[in-house]
Amino acid sequence: MKLHPSITNREFKLLIKPQGLDRRSRITALSDQILLFCKKNKVEFFHLDNATTGLRNIYFYDTPGEDFRRNNVILRVRESRQNVWVDDFCEVTLKCRTHDLSESVKFNPAPKKSIKSRIRFKEEILRGDELGSRRQIYSNNAILDAVPIDNLFDRSLSSVCKFFPGLADLSINKKSPIRIVGGSANKILEACLPLGNLVFGDGVQAHCEIAIWMKSVGDPIVGELAFSYRVNDENRSQEKAHKRADKFFKKLQIELADWLEIGSTKTALIYGKPE
Repeated sequence: MKLHPSITNREFKLLIKPQGLDRRSRITALSDQILLFCKKNKVEFFHLDNATTGLRNIYFYDTPGEDFRRNNVILRVRESRQNVWVDDFCEVTLKCRTHDLSESVKFNPAPKKSIKSRIRFKEEILRGDELGSRRQIYSNNAILDAVPIDNLFDRSLSSVCKFFPGLADLSINKKSPIRIVGGSANKILEACLPLGNLVFGDGVQAHCEIAIWMKSVGDPIVGELAFSYRVNDENRSQEKAHKRADKFFKKLQIELADWLEIGSTKTALIYGKPE
């Protein structure tokens, strides 16, 4: 399998049923099951026993008519937390995510030149309609790592365009207000726990983690098990390793069938519309 030259990352995602995900024993049981599965399938898994759980607030901005969503654009904010304290700086991501690779490539998420950013073009591999299947969507991302929360943007589309000029090319009224999708009460508390690293071949080592989305502590909405790796000039041609990752993802669905939640992405839950 040849990867498109635009792809910089591959990320495999499985939604996990929310019941009991706020209990460490359930996460340990899931992690142990993955570890045994890896041994059985001869995939090296460098397991992390004492990883620290990260906490952050997550929310999305859109117009009242969800014009971003209609254009396959997502504007997400992540606020890191230290216990009850929210950091003064946040991560802002603008992405175009669609099933059409060429459409995603065509969109320019880059911020204005004075703003430092990371550009990532991800192939996101999701479960298909059946267990042991797969489908993919393509995500063209610009990530701003340290935006002062107090200077984020005001509630107008024109203020967001000052960060991301590419939004001005979309057929959206520039006077449209923007707001948090679902209202400010719809902010998500995410707990993210690294599980370890999976090795699929030379230079193809995937970071594996579980993210739990909650309305508040003790109120899980959904979990997501994900593993991802960078694609670069050194490993792009490692077709055997990429195929091995795909095969592992399909077999893992069958192994974890009792854990899996129906659905596409976590973002789709917030909007109430599938991706």
